[in-house]
Amino acid sequence: MTLPTVTLSDSPPTDPVTLVVRRRIRSGQEGAYEAALTRLSELLARVPGFRGTGILRPSGGSREYTVVARFDSLTSAAAWELSPERTAWLDTIADLVDDQLSFERQPGLDFWFTPPAAPTLRQPPRWKMAVLTLLVLYPVSVGITLLLSPLTGGWPLGVRALAQMLLVVPAMTYLFMPVATRAAGRWLTP
Repeated sequence: MTLPTVTLSDSPPTDPVTLVVRRRIRSGQEGAYEAALTRLSELLARVPGFRGTGILRPSGGSREYTVVARFDSLTSAAAWELSPERTAWLDTIADLVDDQLSFERQPGLDFWFTPPAAPTLRQPPRWKMAVLTLLVLYPVSVGITLLLSPLTGGWPLGVRALAQMLLVVPAMTYLFMPVATRAAGRWLTP
């Protein structure tokens, strides 16, 4: 089966990279796959340059899982992709998976700017991605800071920043950036 793939165009090897993998899990294998995801998180945590992961679980009767892994550079992502640990992990899930629906590598901010239904579309210029991200991130960040400050005002700075990021990142990823990229679609990709 040929998978839809997004390749890293002219991305420098030091740019951050996000890997996005969608898989359809066999019926009745969800528990085993969840255990495999726990193991995957443990493996990824040991990879130099790994910056975090997210898992979108199936909803509405679907059996599709999406795993998002972020790395500090193309070099770090490639080291994971070529590692024996990844190969062994893929072998352990082979009987749990019906299909791998897609595998995407997205450099830098591109993760927020690639429509899931059309991963082969050309990315907008980086300066436009940066401008839109700044225009959306600033009010979201200030708003959440104002909301949290009565609760977290006496906390150490690092803990306050972590609490803020725990709200800002999901809000940006799932709410504000999808709306902003749709609204600015004509400007982003004329």
